[in-house]
Amino acid sequence: MGTTAREEMTRFWEKNTKSNRPLSPHVSIYKWSLPMAMSITHRGTGIALSLGVSLFGLAALLLPEQFPHYLAVVKSLSLGPALIYSAKFALAFPFSYHTWNGIRHLV
Repeated sequence: MGTTAREEMTRFWEKNTKSNRPLSPHVSIYKWSLPMAMSITHRGTGIALSLGVSLFGLAALLLPEQFPHYLAVVKSLSLGPALIYSAKFALAFPFSYHTWNGIRHLV
């Protein structure tokens, strides 16, 4: 009969305690660097892009009207230029950052 997860965990910690193995360092001891931040941002933009494309595709399938109708609804809201440019930046930044960082990585 197999062991339980608790028994395996107890056996693991007893073995490590007896052998005086060091514990892995905690994330908080690492000094932040530019490559670390760029890697995290690259992963974040990749997740945002895949979620965005998935939601856009799902919306295109499920919403009853065509895209021009929803574009007209957004235009009728009379949003200010600051909000419009912020939204454009929020849409363009993940795509351009992820693309250029991927090219940088390949080079």
